[in-house]
Amino acid sequence: MVITMSTPEVAGLDGAGRMLAAWQDDAGPVQLHPGDLGWFRRFGAERTAAAVRTWSRDGEVLAVGLLDGPDLLRLGMAPGALHDAELARRMAEDVAVPERGVLPAGEVYVAAPAGVLGPELLARDGWAVDEPWTPLRRDLREPVPDPGVHVEVVGPAQAAERAAVQRAAFGKSTFTEDRWHLVAAAPPYADARCLLARNDRGEAVAAVTVWSAGEGRPGMIEPMGVHAEHRGHGYGRAITVAAARALRELGSSSVVVDTLASNTAAVATYRSAGLRQLPDMLDLRRSA
Repeated sequence: MVITMSTPEVAGLDGAGRMLAAWQDDAGPVQLHPGDLGWFRRFGAERTAAAVRTWSRDGEVLAVGLLDGPDLLRLGMAPGALHDAELARRMAEDVAVPERGVLPAGEVYVAAPAGVLGPELLARDGWAVDEPWTPLRRDLREPVPDPGVHVEVVGPAQAAERAAVQRAAFGKSTFTEDRWHLVAAAPPYADARCLLARNDRGEAVAAVTVWSAGEGRPGMIEPMGVHAEHRGHGYGRAITVAAARALRELGSSSVVVDTLASNTAAVATYRSAGLRQLPDMLDLRRSA
């Protein structure tokens, strides 16, 4: 059967998210998560739909991609499609040829499950291995200890503080209270929680959003940040432990997160919160 690529309408976003959720497996690779689509909803449903690509054979969706920015494609794949050579060839061609409408000309990046598109893309002119990312995971079968700080679930009343922590934690962040409401109103947020940590003076010092993929599947942290004025006090570890507790309550089998390997402070924070470092993953890059 012929493999086809398409961009869903807004009504198709929930289906793409459900497929990504079904593909999450502790025994499988760390890959695009339904929470990635959920967090992207801060830009609105229409923009999110325009950023999604699906690859199908005979009506069965085998892969979902998210343009997480104009030059970065992140991919998730059905377990049975991870070693599908025909699918890999078609996806590599769609990714490499700007006229196919996936990635533009010039410098671009692809984050795919380990070993899936690498051989196909690296055999093409201009493609090379880019900087590594470090995935980390914590098993949630056992109880998670108390984080040791006051943590509350974010609702509309705390949305402005949640957004302010995000901007203070990430210098280039454009997150706002209105964008929090876009995320919280979207269907994927039914399986998510935003958490806010406060210090002894009641100041908001750290925040995290966690996304469940359903009972018995890996949940994800995206994003986690500590206010720039409150770093160095263990709040990153505390909010990460709180994230793990929240995902366990949601029925997740584990909590996963990934960060640039060069961000050694983030890696150390996640490890201090009980996450185990997994082998690095390598993005693929095509030079300009």
